[in-house]
Amino acid sequence: MCGAQRLGGALLDLAYPPVCLNCDAPTATADTLCPDCFKALRPITAPLCPVLGLPFAVSLGPDTLSAEALADPPPFGRARAAVIYGEVASTIVSRLKYGDRPELARFCARLMAGAGHELWADAPVLVPVPLHRARQRERRYNQSAELAHQIGRLTGLKVDPTLVQRIRRTRQQVGLSGDGRQRNVAGAFAVHPDALIRTGGRRVVLIDDVYTTGATVKAVTRSLRRSGIDAVDVVTFARVVIGADLPI
Repeated sequence: MCGAQRLGGALLDLAYPPVCLNCDAPTATADTLCPDCFKALRPITAPLCPVLGLPFAVSLGPDTLSAEALADPPPFGRARAAVIYGEVASTIVSRLKYGDRPELARFCARLMAGAGHELWADAPVLVPVPLHRARQRERRYNQSAELAHQIGRLTGLKVDPTLVQRIRRTRQQVGLSGDGRQRNVAGAFAVHPDALIRTGGRRVVLIDDVYTTGATVKAVTRSLRRSGIDAVDVVTFARVVIGADLPI
C-alpha cells in the first residue's frame, strides 16, 4: 500500500471510525468484530466429516463420515464452512444479504479462505451460487458473488460469476422444509454451454453464504454435472448444525 492510500485510509477512519460488524461497538480496524462478538462466533474446525464438513465432538478417524453423509450422500465432493450458523453469524449474513452491505464480504471471505484451504490446491474455479436477475436488481448485488470475488482476491483463484445462471425465480428458502427447499430449486439453474471450455477441465468450488439443508448447492451441482463437470466442492461462510442454536 502506497503512502497516499494509507493517508486516505487514515482520513476515512477519522471521518467514519471503524465499528464492529455485529454490534457496532468501536474497533481498532475496519471489517472486523469486537473481541466479545468474535468470541461468540463458533468456528468449524477438525475433527469434522470429510464430506459434509459437519463438526464432530471427538475425533472418530479421518475417514469417518457423518450420519447425514451416509444416509443421503451429496452430489458434490466436499463441503466446508467457516462458522456454525448462530446469532452473530446470522446478523452478518443478514446485513450482507439484505442490508446493502457488500463490504461485509471481506470479513467473511477471510474466514472462508481458511476453512476451504484444502480445496484450493489444484487451482479450482470459484463459482458463486447465482441470484435470479430480478432479485439481484432488487438487492443491487449477489452476496455469493461478492464472497467469491473476495476469496479469489485472497487466494489468486479464478472466479466465473456467470458460469451458472438462475433461470427461474424461486421463493426464498427461509421457512421451507427440507423437501420444500428441494422442490423450490428443482430446475432453477442452467449452466453455460461452454462450461467445460471456460473451466478448462478444472474443479469447480461453489461459493454461498449459508449451508442449511444443502438443497441449493446440490441443485447447482447436479446442473454442473449434467454439463460434464464432475468435480464440484462447496464453501460457505456459515453452516446450520443440528443441535446448535439456530436463529432461523
